[in-house]
Amino acid sequence: MSASESPLIVVVHGAWHGAWCWAKLQSELDSRGIPSLAVDLPGHGASVQPLGDLHGDAALINGLLRRLDRPVVLVGHSYGGAVITQAAAGAGNVAHLVYLTAFVLDEGETVVSLLQSMPPADTLLSKAMIIGDGVSTIDPELAHDAFYGRCDPMATPANIARLCPQPFATFSQPVTAAAWKTIPSTYVRCTADEAIHITHQDLMAARCTNVITLDTDHSPFSSMPVETAEILARIARG
Repeated sequence: MSASESPLIVVVHGAWHGAWCWAKLQSELDSRGIPSLAVDLPGHGASVQPLGDLHGDAALINGLLRRLDRPVVLVGHSYGGAVITQAAAGAGNVAHLVYLTAFVLDEGETVVSLLQSMPPADTLLSKAMIIGDGVSTIDPELAHDAFYGRCDPMATPANIARLCPQPFATFSQPVTAAAWKTIPSTYVRCTADEAIHITHQDLMAARCTNVITLDTDHSPFSSMPVETAEILARIARG
């Protein structure tokens, strides 16, 4: 298989984060000879675009997919799952979807409506969110326990300092397509997640082709980068 034919792993970050969060995982993928690309959604990380909405985020990823002349394993973390669900529709080069403790939406669903349809479950994230004017931010005092409970504590302050505002529109817009219905998918459930409760993960994982479990927090790309890289490498290698 030539370089242009081998799958490229494209990783899409979740709410409040940026492409920076994938650094450890990408290093592990590099060491395995697996190419990857991390994308900043508008207004996040190094992006100079204004903050947008779910449809704009998905359009950015869809445009990238259409420019890539090779098969793609498309990975979404948390809110990024909603993005890849919409973005992969109509992109014929997506070979596999990976939902990394992520939202798996059906047509017409929003992140908020899906959560409201599931049994109530308390998470630390609900306490960490600070509601602003059209956006939410994360209380830095609670961010560690909500996102990085099993990550290297030396790296956590730098992660928290990079967190940015997240528009409400990303949680309240419905997807108009559900790519997981036609593309093979894997759900990676994380049992110690304090942002998306495991019972909610399980309900969404039931929509996917395969399910894999990691005993870790909401950030397996940082807390278990070796194990997460192995999962993605196996998928990329078929």
